Amino acid sequence: MLPTACLCHSLPKRLQPSLLCSLRHFSNFISAHTSGIASKSATRTRTHARSLFAPPGASRRTTSSCSPISALGASSSAAISISSTSTSSHKPKAARSTMYAQDAIIAKLPEAFDKARASGDLLFFPSTVHKHSEHGVEFEIRLCPALQDKPPLPTPHFDGDAPQLGDAPKTEKTKPDPFAPPYVPNLFLGEVRDEEEGDEYAILFNKYSVVPHHILMVTKEFRSQTAPLVPPDLVQAYIFLIAAQKAGRKFFAFYNCGDLSGASQPHKHLQLIPIEDDGPPVERLARRARVEHETRPFTLSSLPYANHVYRLPNSLPTASPASLHPALAHAFLALLDATIADVRRAPEYPAGAPSYNVVLTLEHMHLVPRVRETHTLAGTGEALSVNALGFAGMLLVKSEREMNAVKEEGVGVVLRGVALEQEGAQEAGAGEP
Repeated sequence: MLPTACLCHSLPKRLQPSLLCSLRHFSNFISAHTSGIASKSATRTRTHARSLFAPPGASRRTTSSCSPISALGASSSAAISISSTSTSSHKPKAARSTMYAQDAIIAKLPEAFDKARASGDLLFFPSTVHKHSEHGVEFEIRLCPALQDKPPLPTPHFDGDAPQLGDAPKTEKTKPDPFAPPYVPNLFLGEVRDEEEGDEYAILFNKYSVVPHHILMVTKEFRSQTAPLVPPDLVQAYIFLIAAQKAGRKFFAFYNCGDLSGASQPHKHLQLIPIEDDGPPVERLARRARVEHETRPFTLSSLPYANHVYRLPNSLPTASPASLHPALAHAFLALLDATIADVRRAPEYPAGAPSYNVVLTLEHMHLVPRVRETHTLAGTGEALSVNALGFAGMLLVKSEREMNAVKEEGVGVVLRGVALEQEGAQEAGAGEP
């Protein structure tokens, strides 16, 4: 693997401008928002982010050997084996008692959801979940026939150059932004603010809900859905997971980045949904992984598509926001580093900014590079859109015919069809661990 600083310059030329712009967006954000306790960790993050697009051979400052960011140049994803007897003792500690805005929002979800649904502002589509085991994962295929009556949303056109902070979308000016104020009162749950960096987010119900209490964390200032996650995005989403844990509930967050990721809106937003089981299906596979290097990403080798996972410290739910910033930034940058390496090795990768999906739980951060938005099912000839939920182990289908086609073809084939192939992926048929 090439050093991190050279990754962008080893990419095909058609990919360099878009990727560099996304990384500049990340670096510029860090540069503009460093202060107080977070200044040292943010400076380390900024230094590494700048190294990602520094010209080969250019003079660069090096970080201290004790900096977690300094290890990223060697943080190639280490493939590890998964076996049914391999279990991890990694469990997050109980959340701290500090109160955040997220606590109040989580607490009022049941009442607010019922009110929004009764008003007609929120449309709920009942569904049934069908389990299907492949590749060591018990996938959940959610069947929702009512979605057949919902008009499909066109894939938004993302500008190749991600706008900077505060920029209005360049290609969507004639289309209303559903995430811009004024917000629908019954869908608006409140706001959260990152105390370290000052970023603000509006919290909204998903207007078209298949899972109750599905919420969106939307940047108040317009930012592009092609932009990488920045520390405040990660920290505020993670605090929601902590708040849910304190309330006796389980949530996970996900992010669809780019026009091939399954994103439906160009305005940057993360999504959070509750789950009854102990995390999304793929998380159970991640827990069984033996990790040799706790500060590096690893790969779930039984899956047929390229994937990268970072195990978060089990003490993170009890950490202060100032400590969450460097920990989550390091994890994300390490995963992004591994993803850039995947893209570099794929000569067929489409032009434009790389697309990927992110899944965040209390225990792990997952990142999967994408090459297309939809997979054409062999059994129906119809396109099935896949977003981050698919790579969390949860697929959404609209009919039994579509569900049967997914099972017959294999969930792994569907997911591999929209992602990059994993080098040395294990062959596993339906029902095999």
